[in-house]
This record gives sequence, structure tokens and C-alpha cells, in this order.
Amino acid sequence: MTNTPAPTERELEILQVLWLKQEASVREIYEELRDRRQIVQATVQAFLRTMTDKGLVTFRVEGRSHVYRPLVQPDPTRLRLLDRVLQRVYDGAVDKLVEGAVRLKPPSEDELARLRELLADLEKRGKE
Repeated sequence: MTNTPAPTERELEILQVLWLKQEASVREIYEELRDRRQIVQATVQAFLRTMTDKGLVTFRVEGRSHVYRPLVQPDPTRLRLLDRVLQRVYDGAVDKLVEGAVRLKPPSEDELARLRELLADLEKRGKE
């Protein structure tokens, strides 16, 4: 897929803020995260330095602040992480992954409809 290392759980939380905002200062990211996780601004800054070194984010200097933006996109990053779970946890068994997800969080009616569409599309492609 890519040579960029996969983000850790905390790095993924920071990336989710950046994907939503497109760019943000350390303080803005900290303010988004502090209500859901016990974290201090210096820790966010340390994570962002590591994420810059890993090639996950980049920054520009604006006055005395660093404004960060993601270098990785949400869908490829999520797929990469999902592939890791699929291989490591479910030995590549897609049905077991889906079963585990459904047991963990039963799908809504809209999600069930989307799953049916996906299955129908897969079956159609299999017959072609």
C-alpha cells in the first residue's frame, strides 16, 4: 500500500481531528481531544512531532504556532488499519471480521440496507 507507517491509536485520533478540520494548530487539536481523553497540550505536540517524522502530517509556521495538516487520506488509512486487523485477528477471514463487527455493534436499518447492496454487488460481479 504505502511505506508510511500505520498510525497508532492516539495518532489516529489526531488524524481524525485533522481530517475533519483539514488543518489545525496544536492548541486546536488539543481542545478537540481534551474532552474525550485525558491529555495535555504538550503530549499532543509530542505526538505531532512524531507524526511529522513518520510522514503522517506536515506543518507550516504561522506566527508562533505550527499549523498541521494530514499527509495521509482517511480511506486508504482506514483500509490499511482494517487489513491489519483482518490479517492479525481474523487470519484473513472476512466473514469472521464482519460477524465480530455485527456482534459488537448491531447495524442500523440503513447500514443493513447498505450491506445488502454490497453483497448483491459482490454476487453480481462473481457471476460475470
